Amino acid sequence: MNTTMWRRVLAPAAVAVALAGAGHAWSQAITMASTTSTEQSGLFGALLPRFRQATGVAVKVVAVGTGQAIDMARRGDADVLFVHDQAAEEKFVADGWALKRYPVMYNDFVLVGPKGDPAGVRGKDIVAALKNVAAANAPFVSRGDKSGTHAAELRYWTQAGLAAAKGSGYRECGCGMGPALNIASSTNAYALADRGTWLSFRNRGDLAIVVEGDTKLFNQYGVMVVNPAKHPHVKAREAQAFVDWIVSPAGQAAIASYRIGGEQLFFPNAAR
Repeated sequence: MNTTMWRRVLAPAAVAVALAGAGHAWSQAITMASTTSTEQSGLFGALLPRFRQATGVAVKVVAVGTGQAIDMARRGDADVLFVHDQAAEEKFVADGWALKRYPVMYNDFVLVGPKGDPAGVRGKDIVAALKNVAAANAPFVSRGDKSGTHAAELRYWTQAGLAAAKGSGYRECGCGMGPALNIASSTNAYALADRGTWLSFRNRGDLAIVVEGDTKLFNQYGVMVVNPAKHPHVKAREAQAFVDWIVSPAGQAAIASYRIGGEQLFFPNAAR
C-alpha cells in the first residue's frame, strides 16, 4: 500500500506509526489492560489482527474488570489501558498515570432478567426497575468486581436510594461479565450487562432484556497510554501507535463493522 493510499484511511499520526511499524523499528508486542466486555464480545478478535497488519505490532490483552485494569496500568504492568469508567479514567489521567484520555466508542448497558419478569421491571427506567427488584427481593447477580459495569450498577442503586438495601436476593459473584450471566441464567436472576457481551452470550436460558433505552445506561469507552515518566519500561511509542490507529478512520471503521447476527455491538465516537 503506497503512502497516498495510507493517507486516505489513516489519520496523519497513524500514518507515521504504521510506516515505522512496517520497518520493524519497534518492539513487536505490547500489553493492553482492558475489560472483559471488549474481550468476551469478540471485538478484539476482529480489531487486533487489523492493527497488527497495519503496524507490525502485536497486542497481548489482559481482560479483567475496569478497576483491576486500571490498577494493573498504575503498577506499570500494561502499556495501554482500554476501559469504560469515565470518572475513574479521568482520575487516572489527573493523577499523572497517563497524559491523555481518548474517547473511542460507546454502547449501552441493559438489564436482563427472566422473560416472565416476576419483579415487574420491564421498561426504560433503570432506577425504577432496581426499586422493583429490591422490593420483590428478586434474585440479582452483581459482578462485584470493581469493573466498569459494576461501577455503573452501583451508581444506579445509589440513584434509587438503595445503596445499602438492595433486597435479600442480591448476590455478588466477584467475576467477569460472562460468568455473571451464566449464574443469572442458571438461577433465573436479574443482572446488568453491557450490550456487547449480552449479544455474544449464548447460554441465555430464560433470560431476555427487560430494561433498555434509558439515557443513564450510556456506556463510553476510553483508551490511554501509560505514562512512561511513571514507568520507563512502558512501550509508549507502540502503545501510542495503537491509540492513533483505534481513533483513526481505519480503526473507527473496524469498530463499526463488527457485528453479531447483523447487529452492531459498538459505535465509534473518537471524532465527537
